[in-house]
Amino acid sequence: MQDTEKKILEFMKEVSYRPMSFKELVRAFEVEKEERDRFKRLLKGLINQGTLIKIRGGRYGLPSKMNLVTGELSCHRDGFGFVRPEEGGEDVFINPRKLGGAMHGDTVVARVDGQKGGGKREGGIIRVVKRAHKLVVGRFEKGKGFGVVIPSDERILDKIIIPPSEMKGAPEGVIVTAEITRWPARNISPAGKITEVIGNPEDPDVEVEVILKKFGLPHRFPADVAREAKEAAVEVSPEDIEGRVDLRGRTTLTIDGETAKDFDDAVSIERTPHGYRLRVSIADVSHYVREGSTLDIEAYARGTSVYFPDRAIPMLPEALSNGICSLNPKVDRLTLTAELDFDRGGGVMKKRFYESVIRSSERMTYTNVKRLLEDEDATLRERFAHILEDLKIMAELAQKLTERRMEAGSIDFDLPEPQIIIDIEGNIEDIVRSERNVAHKLIEEFMLAANKAVAEHFSSLGYPFLYRIHEPPSEDNVADFIEFIRGFGLRLKPGEGPKAFQGVLKAAGGRPEERLINHVLLRSMKQAVYSEDNIGHFGLAFKDYTHFTSPIRRYPDLVVHRLLRAQLRGKYTKPERDRYEETLPQVASHTSARERKAMEAEREIVDLKKAQFMSDKVGETFEGLISGVTSFGFFVELKEYFVEGLVHVSTLGDDYYRFDEKAHALTGESRKKVFRLGDAVTVKLTKVDIERRRIDMTLAGEQAKGAAKGEKKRKQR
Repeated sequence: MQDTEKKILEFMKEVSYRPMSFKELVRAFEVEKEERDRFKRLLKGLINQGTLIKIRGGRYGLPSKMNLVTGELSCHRDGFGFVRPEEGGEDVFINPRKLGGAMHGDTVVARVDGQKGGGKREGGIIRVVKRAHKLVVGRFEKGKGFGVVIPSDERILDKIIIPPSEMKGAPEGVIVTAEITRWPARNISPAGKITEVIGNPEDPDVEVEVILKKFGLPHRFPADVAREAKEAAVEVSPEDIEGRVDLRGRTTLTIDGETAKDFDDAVSIERTPHGYRLRVSIADVSHYVREGSTLDIEAYARGTSVYFPDRAIPMLPEALSNGICSLNPKVDRLTLTAELDFDRGGGVMKKRFYESVIRSSERMTYTNVKRLLEDEDATLRERFAHILEDLKIMAELAQKLTERRMEAGSIDFDLPEPQIIIDIEGNIEDIVRSERNVAHKLIEEFMLAANKAVAEHFSSLGYPFLYRIHEPPSEDNVADFIEFIRGFGLRLKPGEGPKAFQGVLKAAGGRPEERLINHVLLRSMKQAVYSEDNIGHFGLAFKDYTHFTSPIRRYPDLVVHRLLRAQLRGKYTKPERDRYEETLPQVASHTSARERKAMEAEREIVDLKKAQFMSDKVGETFEGLISGVTSFGFFVELKEYFVEGLVHVSTLGDDYYRFDEKAHALTGESRKKVFRLGDAVTVKLTKVDIERRRIDMTLAGEQAKGAAKGEKKRKQR
């Protein structure tokens, strides 16, 4: 069946191909009479996937040949949307009047009608291929004779109409789940029925539940999945070890955060006559999660673990993720090892991969490793005297790897992440900038080295493989960035590689605008994704890269393990290569999408926690820096807490302000006052909307006085 699909698509991609009727395709492929129904179902399946399109006259063709684009619709709360093409390329802008009943997240076919200002493609949706939201979470409100559910996700633009018979007794104002029973169409609102009353929107636990449902994150495992996980081994047997390289006699360490419970990776080091030998041993999850098993199907559906400040939604059940697959200290664990020999300068001389068994010597934390290496804590040095020398050698090698990576042009953004401190009762104690110390950098370098080595290995073989790729930024984004940095006396030529961008960041180091330039450059970059097509990783300046080091929490890593094990065992045969040639594109697309959803959910949970933390601080004044500028105002990051709030442009009463997108600034028309990314301001917290995760602020101090005087003069005029 897959071969036939492939032949149809290849046939239609030929330059001479024109849209053909069913009869013409039957003749072209010499389909026997008894096979025609099956052939028609195959064509229908391709249409349902959006791979083919059926046009007037009953003719079939490829969307790309007919100025059509198939992809996911991403809507904005202001009513418009963008279609991200499945085959890559520039997004298509969709005017609110041309959404055609499609909703945020739907897979759609859009016709490209032309170009809007700035050369961007513009079009309209002609067909919904696949609906993304059968269930919608939102606030229930009663009208005259009917109810409505206002979606919590502002990108779902339509309110859901609820007939009286489908309200299920839900009280006004509660958060509910509604099942859509009638999809939206042109000038017709969607309708639905309430399936669950979740609770009061002001309840913190309800808000978390809303976000989980909003992003389709299942936080409970189905019974059959949980049962299969419990049936897994609880300890490594002699049969499991047979044929593996035994590393249990070597000093091997895990280094993770204080609260981590699932340990994917362990490292060991030794000096050699030529330099260093590093072993990166990764939990052999593929030994326990067999392809096609119930566990595997569930792991694929989830795609990734999701981490919130106070909880985690694991990809695998706890019996595996925290048990037999976790490289816990002092117990035997099955692993896949990347053994890398480096010269004294940190250059790779030789690499070797094998199935292994380890016994972690110590479960180390980032904090303790920092205290050992940087702070030279005497008490800890005495306690960990048996591994101190190993840690020193690791730090030495990691430093050399960093230097080599920087020399090659790897871009290292210096943008901290928020760390939410939760007390023993689950309350938010503080929100601070996360620390990235010597231990974080050490593990980061070793994981990068292992990931790169595995990718290079498969790239050299030419076998189907799953790469982690990062495309270069678009020409338009580069041009905008060049124009932006010119104002700071910095230069960058179009078409230059990552090293040139790294040079800009280096030149900006220590300057007041350093963070601003980091921020703008990051925004100009594309997002890294998974792909079967190896185009390299621009940001890391790596020709070959993959994800191999976290199979407990990332499905692509599990796939990479299966490919590596098959190759090591001589089982990556021609039939297997053909199979993966067919399946890897879908795995790459699906896991990239799941990763995006996880990132969005994590970001929204953090925004929720920030709003909850700031809710009792309304009326207080804070110092801050402008961290983002938009047409409707600017965001301010507080110095005291790692929290952002919005100063809306309507509160700037001293002038009319114009938004300069390229300069990331708001400029007053009359007084020429400028609010720019990176500027220091004093603000007053005026409102916190927990349901919308919004923190509103106004200018305070002298800036507020100026704005008030300006507003008074404007009113007098």
